Amino acid sequence: MLSAGGLKIFTGTSHPELAEIIARRLGVPVSKANVMSNGVGETSVRIAESVREDDVYIVNTGYGDVNRSLMELCIMIHACKIASAKRITAVVPLFPYARQDKKDKSRAPITAKLVANMLQRSGCDHVITMDLHASQIQGFFDVPVDKLFAEPSAILHIRTHFDLEEIVIVSPDAGGAKRATSIADRLGVDFALFHKERKKANEVSRMVLVGRVKEKTAILVDDMADTCGTLVLAAKQLTEAGAKRVCAIVTHGILSGNALESLEGSTLEKLIVTNTIPQTEHQAHCSKIEVIDIGSVLGEVIRRSHYGESVSKLFHEVPF
Repeated sequence: MLSAGGLKIFTGTSHPELAEIIARRLGVPVSKANVMSNGVGETSVRIAESVREDDVYIVNTGYGDVNRSLMELCIMIHACKIASAKRITAVVPLFPYARQDKKDKSRAPITAKLVANMLQRSGCDHVITMDLHASQIQGFFDVPVDKLFAEPSAILHIRTHFDLEEIVIVSPDAGGAKRATSIADRLGVDFALFHKERKKANEVSRMVLVGRVKEKTAILVDDMADTCGTLVLAAKQLTEAGAKRVCAIVTHGILSGNALESLEGSTLEKLIVTNTIPQTEHQAHCSKIEVIDIGSVLGEVIRRSHYGESVSKLFHEVPF
């Protein structure tokens, strides 16, 4: 058990359940802060206890009303900074605007860089996040960024819930091949991938399977599931290629638009997601969703960070 002195956990409104899980892991209460929105939509924050010379961690993820969550985070960081906190860490499991990480057309912004600037200018000294959509976002910061991986938790889940003799790990696109091969190598199982062609953003025109899945349990792995169009199409083709079962494991289950309806009507047996964003409502509307808790991982990273210990071990192992 940690002493409450010197370490404070705060939460915005985007994912208070995760902050509670982290706090229980650390043996400290979630510190008191009032986060409200006034009549014109402005965010109002009041830190309700002293943070002077404390090591402060603020949990808020990029989900729901993302712009509001981002402003809450920046304002809470600033409030703690001018209240003389010793160090302020932003715990952002799903980094907002992570898919806007490069200038892919004329006059397009690099919004992920703007978000990094906002957090730093607010007074952030350290960032903890998980499975960044693009690794180069770490380079947008001039403060330390601990980019955690859901891979150890996913591997543990696969080992305990699947027969390794029967599974094949599948990447839904070439970009995720490195992630999928890493998991397949650590499990000692086969690997397959889809070559994907798009007509336009978020619309897949053709997917070609490379690898053997006949009479196997195919497990699709990806960093995020948004509209689920790719996963549903991949599942359909895996079933047509002779796979006995098709499941998917993703880190960030955003599940926007008609994603839940698409999942229910698909050949996917289940979609396994982490709780980097709230999943209670998604589970209530879709019976195929299972959740892996990564609160213990984030809690252990905060503990190690607070005491100045290395966190690199957690890139490969799940804490107990």
